[in-house]
Amino acid sequence: MKRVSNVTVRKRLIFALSIGLVVFLVMVVRLGFVQLVMGDEIATRAEDSWSRNIPFEAKRGEILDRNGIPLATNISAPSVLVVPRQIEDPSGTAQKLAEILNMDPQKAYEFVTKNASIVRINPEGRKMSNELAEEVRKLKLPGVFIAEDNKRHYPFGKYLSHVLGFAGIDNQGLTGLELFYDERLSGEQGHVSYYSTAKGTRMPNLADVYTPPVNGQHLKLTIDSKIQTIIERELDNAEAKYNPDGAIAIAMNPNTGEILGMSSRPDYDPERFREVPPEIYNQNKPVWSQYEPGSTFKIITLAAALEEGIVDLDKDNFHDPGYIEVSGHKLRCWKKCGHGSQTYLEVVQNSCNPGFVALGEELGKETLFQYIHDFGFGSETGIDLQGEGTGILFDLEAVGPLELATTSFGQGVSVTPIQQVAAVAAAINGGKLYQPYLAKEFIDPETNEVISRTTPTLRNTIISEETSAEIRRALEHVVAKGSGRKAYVDGYRVAGKTGTAQKAKGGRYLENNHIVSFIGFAPADDPQIVIYVAIDNPKNIIQFGGTVAAPIVGNIMEDGLRALGVEKRGGQIEKELMWDDEPIVDVPDLVGLTMREINQAYYELQLEVEGNGNEVLVQSPAPNTRVRAGSTIRIYMGDKPEEEQ
Repeated sequence: MKRVSNVTVRKRLIFALSIGLVVFLVMVVRLGFVQLVMGDEIATRAEDSWSRNIPFEAKRGEILDRNGIPLATNISAPSVLVVPRQIEDPSGTAQKLAEILNMDPQKAYEFVTKNASIVRINPEGRKMSNELAEEVRKLKLPGVFIAEDNKRHYPFGKYLSHVLGFAGIDNQGLTGLELFYDERLSGEQGHVSYYSTAKGTRMPNLADVYTPPVNGQHLKLTIDSKIQTIIERELDNAEAKYNPDGAIAIAMNPNTGEILGMSSRPDYDPERFREVPPEIYNQNKPVWSQYEPGSTFKIITLAAALEEGIVDLDKDNFHDPGYIEVSGHKLRCWKKCGHGSQTYLEVVQNSCNPGFVALGEELGKETLFQYIHDFGFGSETGIDLQGEGTGILFDLEAVGPLELATTSFGQGVSVTPIQQVAAVAAAINGGKLYQPYLAKEFIDPETNEVISRTTPTLRNTIISEETSAEIRRALEHVVAKGSGRKAYVDGYRVAGKTGTAQKAKGGRYLENNHIVSFIGFAPADDPQIVIYVAIDNPKNIIQFGGTVAAPIVGNIMEDGLRALGVEKRGGQIEKELMWDDEPIVDVPDLVGLTMREINQAYYELQLEVEGNGNEVLVQSPAPNTRVRAGSTIRIYMGDKPEEEQ
């Protein structure tokens, strides 16, 4: 037998010891790494494997008008959750839940025996009333929990429905501003965690852990509820009166791009959106609709002609025989016999198509279409709503003399309502094209501090202040003496332009089916608001923008300017009365007069008399107030005290 030397044995022992030491060091290092570096992660994994979370929904941020009036809020709506492994009597639990939640017992049984850690009873147990949730609580059923939840509430119903949009059952935004700003409105979910065994039963002596939800940010809009209420009222009246296929109204501050009001018909209740077809709640007409603008588009041709210096409104004349020939086609004016010889101020005032064709021809297609693009047509305005259209313009290469002529007066091109409002605002505010917007501020729900604020975005400067002033002057004449007379508001210097556009289908224009519109602004010398109204196919009336849309804008303008605190001003062009117009008269000073003196004066006013006495002590409205002829003046009769006689 071979003897192993002591040296060899020693070497083997040292080698074995070294290997053991290396293994030991590796284990120590690994243990240290696990304890010190991976400890938190492993503990978290272990905690996750033991813990069960009962979710607590975050509250969506409220949506407010510019004055802080809530337009979209939240109301408490608890939900039922079950932990199947903790349920001791599945059959009995299912029966009791089915009775309270008014659901099929078999369906309830499937929920409470489902192979899952936590199950929502959906939809019967989702977003319930607090009274129903309390009934479930009183049962004290093992494994059945009530999770605090909430649902979206729109306190004004259909009001501003397409703009606000709505949120779904999981509080996610689905349309409108609710979708566009969903990330900032939604917040972060919280939960209550409890610890359970592998069998799903609660671990004894371990406290629950509550992680609070982070509520969504509040959104303050540019919308003014006073203006919006007026718009909603007028569109409701238009629906009742004309039974149109649709209606649109937009109000904007022309100096900033802030949307003050926006609505369309048909509308819907956001809390009952499932009851209407998707084509109603998915179509926000002010930003989505694309149609021929008609004569409201003439403002762009006018702006280009004035800026290029090819026309003087007072000195240049145009003779209108009722048509103009272009490439063998007769393009007719709405007045078949024509307007005869007129200044270009009267061309605008009379909305004379041949006159605008002449302007378009002088401008040429390159220049006119450059201005059209500069005013924002053919591209999105950038408003903070999804689904915005771009409109449809001719490719410049395809524009011949006929296409140039029809574009000059708003036919053959398609635009969106919001494009028209932004473009006209630029034409009358000194030439500045602003991006329209709705989100004014985001606010911290806990501190009420402003997190971020939107400032006006200037996209382009297109024309000079001098050109803009001429446009304002011309459009004020349209309202005082032309096709927009029914938008006239005494003392407020309203200006604007009518539009009547045929609707096309299958490549042909429909008969007696128009979109009639009016776009107006006031005061003409310092515009504070621009309002656009379009009525789609109004029934039982002659379909002209001046007869249908202009009076609606006039009503919105009169009440809206008062709501904004805009004072009446002098310098208004006197209205040229038509046969059906009511004259405007000054209220006389009746105080101190007797009834005999009043009757002898023959005022064009009605009297409502109260009190007994020989002379007028008080009157309403006050002297020098301008009212329609035939209006009622209230007077109080009495006798002066002896010391005043």
